[in-house]
Amino acid sequence: MDLVLDTDWAEHWRQLVLTREAQVGGPRQDDFWERRAARFAFSMASQPDPLLEFLGRFLGPAKTLIDVGAGSGRHAFPLTARLDWVTAVEPSQAMREQIPDAANMTVIGAAWADADPAPADLVLCSHVLYVVAEPVPFIEKLEAHARERVFIALRDSPHPHPAELIAGPDRIREPRLRDCFLLLRQMGAAPEAWLHRVQVRHRFETLEAAVDDCRTRVGERWDEAAGRAWLEAHLRPGPDGSLVHEAGEIISGVLHWAPRS
Repeated sequence: MDLVLDTDWAEHWRQLVLTREAQVGGPRQDDFWERRAARFAFSMASQPDPLLEFLGRFLGPAKTLIDVGAGSGRHAFPLTARLDWVTAVEPSQAMREQIPDAANMTVIGAAWADADPAPADLVLCSHVLYVVAEPVPFIEKLEAHARERVFIALRDSPHPHPAELIAGPDRIREPRLRDCFLLLRQMGAAPEAWLHRVQVRHRFETLEAAVDDCRTRVGERWDEAAGRAWLEAHLRPGPDGSLVHEAGEIISGVLHWAPRS
């Protein structure tokens, strides 16, 4: 058996996602971001984002872009200054409420499977696929809506969130960029890859906010006393009064390709 050529990478991806779901206690609920959206936007505000710089050579004032799983608008909003139009697709109302207004941005409140945006020159999907158990139709739809290029951004290092460390080594890993590359090759796409190193830190407004976030992410294996003790020992006060987890350097990247006709 050839471990690369004879592996069903779609099934491999599916099992990673479903096994992680089982360890947490089921798939992510629709209200997962309801209490976390503002907290997520607060934490991301301090993170470096090389992706915006990388995208620069593909942008232009006459071009359009769809940001699939736009979250708090971390990419969609700044890209409005460099494009003719941006469409942000985001299913969470709490997340959508964090997206700043822009005259040349449409926000669609739907999951990608249910969204029906007009095609765009560029389609971006940044750090979304980790929880998608059926990646093939998701990616096929990304490609179908792109006239010029598709971009998928993912980590290629272990997830650095404190919850992953608290959950321990038995926690099954999430899909990574390398898994996506092999899946895309199985699908017949020939993506280019851009990798970069980034320093990651997580900010929490209070200890209780950190505990609440980690409790849900760890799921059924959460131990209240041990989890709280870990956070008390590893979070450090930030200059703005927040609590900071310095996660260190990880490798992240983008797979991008021209849609197949």
